[in-house]
Order: sequence, then structure tokens, then C-alpha cells
Amino acid sequence: MRVKEIMDEKHAFIYEDELATKARATIRDLALRILPVVGEHRKLLGTVSRRTVMIISSSISPIRVKGIMADPKITALADDDVNETVRKMIKLDEWQIPVVNSVQEKACVGVLGLENFIAATIKTSPEKFSKNVSELMSKNVVTRSPEDEVDNIWRLMQTKSLAGLPVVKKDKLIGIVTERDLLEKGTTLPTFEAKKGRFMAPSKVSSIMRTGIVTVEPSIKAIRVAKIMVSKDIGRVPVVDEDGKLLGIVDREDIARLIFE
Repeated sequence: MRVKEIMDEKHAFIYEDELATKARATIRDLALRILPVVGEHRKLLGTVSRRTVMIISSSISPIRVKGIMADPKITALADDDVNETVRKMIKLDEWQIPVVNSVQEKACVGVLGLENFIAATIKTSPEKFSKNVSELMSKNVVTRSPEDEVDNIWRLMQTKSLAGLPVVKKDKLIGIVTERDLLEKGTTLPTFEAKKGRFMAPSKVSSIMRTGIVTVEPSIKAIRVAKIMVSKDIGRVPVVDEDGKLLGIVDREDIARLIFE
């Protein structure tokens, strides 16, 4: 299977001279993880991510996209083998990467995400997901309290490269906070957000965390989690016992890695 067979051809992109605030709004409004940055003839120049645009401290910032974009760790060719490409993505901890037409032109033609690979495998080889969640979940999960300050959560995500954190109270899962939540709530650089920003930052995690989240028990088969991730565009699913105690977490990388076992 080739990358072009499963990549997202309609994924949004942005030009290097556009405002960085537009990149932030695009990523926020379309719930994107990355946004390819292009120049003339859609030549790929770099990417911006949720984490990147969260450094913008005001909705009226004059910064241009080219001032915050970064070189992608990995770029795929449309004709590349999917399995080899995804193996590289997992090794580099990249969930989405830009796809170009050729080494010479480097025209951006789409984005390949682990979710595309998982969705394709569900259709062609569902037996790959036969293990119980307990066999692949991460047990040493970094968690936070609903009383923690948003500033500290944001910095923790930055320093430890975490995209989401379960929120627990007395060992029981009560919610989750992700980069997507922070961006949607306007909590970019919480302490330093300009007064003219989209929102003033809430001070406590309880103000922005999502509740009523999808969870699974450890005996559930991985296929069910894979389908949940694809259908609901969820990056991670907490694993709890019958009393709601957090036991672990399964993310897209865990599911994608399972396919190669």
C-alpha cells in the first residue's frame, strides 16, 4: 500500500506570508494537529503545529507564519510504502506528517496521519487488533488535579512533549485536558495572554477540562479502541476499572505499533 492511497488529500495548508494568528485559528477551528506551510506552486516549506501556534500571545500579533514554522522531522512521498513510513513516524513520535509529490518539486499534496493508517488496517486486517487493552496500555500515566493551574499544565506539556493529561481526584478519572482543549479555550501562554486575546485564561484545570470522556476497561479488545479513535478523532483513551479508577491510557501510537507485531 502506498501513502497516496490513504493520505488526507483535502488537508488544509497555509502560505508562509500569512499571519500566524490565521494559522492558529485554522488549527483551532478545524481541529488540526499540523498545518503544512507552502510557498509558490505549493512547495512545502515547513509546518506549524498546535504546540507551535500556542506561543502566539495575542489575537492581533503581527507575526507571519514563516516566523514560527519549523522543518518537519519527516516528510513522505506520495509513492512511499505506508508500512515503512509509519514505522518511521512511530520512531520519531510523529502522529501526522506532510506528503509531497516528488523530491524535486516538493509540492504538498496532503497529510498522512496515524489515524489514516489505523482506519485502513481496520478494513483490511482487523485481526491485528485482537489483543486486550491491558496488554498495550501505558501504566505510568502523568496526571493532574482539577485544582492545578492551567499555566503549570501548559508548561508541563511543553517540557515533556505531552499532548494530553488525565485529570484525577482521589485516584478516580474525572476528565482530561489536551492541547486541543487549551487552544479551543484560548489559553495560549496563559500567564502572558494579552488583554485583547480571544479569552482571558482560566486559572484552574477544572475550568477547561473535558468531562464525560470515552473510557474503556482493560478487558476490552484493541479493535474497539481503534474504531473509537478513528470515528471520534480521539488521540488517546483512558483505561479505568469498574469503579472509575485510572489504570492506564492507550494512544494512537500504541494502536499503530500493535499493527506491526
